[in-house]
Amino acid sequence: MNTSFETLDYVIFVAYALMILGVGLYMSRTKKGHQKNAEDYFLASKSLPWWAIGTSLIAANISAEQFIGMSGSGFAVGLAISSYEWMAAITLIIVGKYFLPIFIEKGIYTIPEFVEKRFSTNLKTILAVFWVALYVFVNITSVLYLGALAMNTIMGVDMMWAIIGLSLFAAAYSIYGGLASIAWTDSIQVVFLVFGGLATTYLALNTVSGGEGMVEGLGIIYDKAPTKFSMILDESNPEYLNLPGIGVLIGGLWVANLYYWGFNQYIIQRALAAKSLKEAQKGILLAAFLKLLIPFIVVIPGIAAFVIVNDPEMLARLGAEGLINIPSNGAADKAYPWLIQFLPTGLKGLAFVALTAAIVSSLASMLNSTSTIFTMDIYKQYINKNADDKATVRVGRMTSAVALTIGAIIAPLLGGINQAFQFIQEYTGVVSPGILAIFLLGLFWKKTTNKAAIWGALVSIPIAMFFKVGPKGWAEGTGLETVFPSVPFLDQMGYTTLITMAIIAVLSWKQNKGADDAKGFELQRETFKTNAVFNISAFAIMIVLVFLYAFFW
Repeated sequence: MNTSFETLDYVIFVAYALMILGVGLYMSRTKKGHQKNAEDYFLASKSLPWWAIGTSLIAANISAEQFIGMSGSGFAVGLAISSYEWMAAITLIIVGKYFLPIFIEKGIYTIPEFVEKRFSTNLKTILAVFWVALYVFVNITSVLYLGALAMNTIMGVDMMWAIIGLSLFAAAYSIYGGLASIAWTDSIQVVFLVFGGLATTYLALNTVSGGEGMVEGLGIIYDKAPTKFSMILDESNPEYLNLPGIGVLIGGLWVANLYYWGFNQYIIQRALAAKSLKEAQKGILLAAFLKLLIPFIVVIPGIAAFVIVNDPEMLARLGAEGLINIPSNGAADKAYPWLIQFLPTGLKGLAFVALTAAIVSSLASMLNSTSTIFTMDIYKQYINKNADDKATVRVGRMTSAVALTIGAIIAPLLGGINQAFQFIQEYTGVVSPGILAIFLLGLFWKKTTNKAAIWGALVSIPIAMFFKVGPKGWAEGTGLETVFPSVPFLDQMGYTTLITMAIIAVLSWKQNKGADDAKGFELQRETFKTNAVFNISAFAIMIVLVFLYAFFW
């Protein structure tokens, strides 16, 4: 079997790259007689239509983390990992109805700026520094590593050269053009991402069935690996600590999703750049509908790879024993790249384009948001308070370049991590509970004080680390190990959030003697009113989700 790219695959890939670069550079051009200002560069002149917002949200979200990491988890865990995607659809509805109206009403550029309006400059700075560090050292680095892993597995490209190539590709149109270039190219990237991903799923299932079609292939992988189709894992499952049964639906996954979709700069920045609140909410709905599709694009191929690898007769029929980098439970993240080797010429190039589109669009989004936070919340606050538009745009571009360079240097150090998607979620989960606690109480409880919020930010980390090391770990050697069992990390996030919220609430009440905080928001019922289109669409999404969970329970 052919395991390398043919001429047609390269032609498809090069044509895609030239198109994205062309559109990105065209959209980034400066109009004659107009100096690009901060709103142009960081918020696309607040001109994005709903379809650009929805597609850009998905393009920013879906990256190598999903294509490689989530397919790897599909290989190792099964369909249960889809909860991250399907529950995100509900989360997006909550964000669109309850969070976004407040953000847009306040006219903010960044999430740390919102913190300053509600709490203080000190807390804003603490969170701004945290977010810049998180984006550079975790998000950008992991996207580069996983993308390079895919290129290495599929095409045999050296990891370091792959990291450099992806960096230059994303930088070529995003650093100069800002959010406008990124959002408009994202609309194209999502088409490749969805249709290229669905083509890979179809052909993977068709390969499993020996050419009998996708439905037959789906039936085969269900029959051969029925445990991979359980959405709710029981305690006997070796992956229970990653996805703790019913706790996924009622526990810490809500923390991960609400933090990511509601208070993550490189996600919410798209909605903040909308023409209007209603346009932003329509974009949120489009993203929610697309979220329902993602598991069929990234998880099902991982399960198909698991079935192929563990069926000697199927491997023999496909002549797959000689293919490079056959994945195992110890190398699950190779599942999706390995599977692409089965695709015919042309479609192999299309599948790789889908993967590349996901990588560079997310990378570009992270770079832009890193530069937005650094420029607006650190540079203009402490370094040059009187910076004009030319200076802020220049600093934004320089920040993106520096962040990308640091990420490219660190990315190779991530080698050897299995199930990178779970790894990223777990370590982000150390800091997200405290931030979510601050934002939820800051938004919806007028008594929350700045001092209590700062204490919440500080104590949430040791609380999270206590649960991460595990009560069992703290008790080791004392004879109490059986009394303090290990706690699944999603449950850790839930407990940390609740404890942090309780601490903030107690300190706020004590400080203000039960009175409202001076910076507390006066919220009106009309602020959260949504039209019939939003309400009917939200109801339809929830009906689909009820069906999916009932069917795959």
